[in-house]
Parts: sequence; structure tokens; C-alpha cells
Amino acid sequence: MQKHRRLPIGISDFKELIEGDYAYVDKTLFIQELVENSSKVVLIPRMRRFGKTLNISMLRYFFEKTDSDKSRLFSSCAIWKSKQCRALQGQFPVIFFP
Repeated sequence: MQKHRRLPIGISDFKELIEGDYAYVDKTLFIQELVENSSKVVLIPRMRRFGKTLNISMLRYFFEKTDSDKSRLFSSCAIWKSKQCRALQGQFPVIFFP
């Protein structure tokens, strides 16, 4: 019998979404796209309610250097297959304004 996950209505925090076992469409390859593109500035225009805050939260948890290891949030995601991107996880200071 297949387990039905809850929908993350109103949740825009990547960590809460993953740890809460909510339904999630894996968009972590967006991280790889940013790394490979290596632009100085990235503009992410999207319509209202199209996941901008969730994607920024995902980027924060991936790149942010903290005392606690956040790699467990990404271990089952597509980005974890990229050795190049895995090496960048948790390596940078991040300023995040929600």
C-alpha cells in the first residue's frame, strides 16, 4: 500500500518540508544549474505563489555554512548525485531575508 504524503500548503521552508515528510517535487537540480551557469547575478521572476521563497530556502540550506550538518536534507534528492555540487554543500556564508 502506497503512503500518501501531506501537501505542503503554506510551507515555504525547505527544512520543514523535508523533515515533515510532505509531498515535494524535487527541484534541487536548480542548484546544479546555478553552479554550472556561474553568473554573477541571477534574477528569478515568477508569478505569485510559484515557489520563489521555497527555492531560495532550498539554496540557503544547501550552501549555508553552519555548525549543524544539513546534508541529510539533500541525501535523497537529485542534487546529491552530483559530486561537484556535493562538495559545495555547507561551504558558504549566507545572508537570508525571508
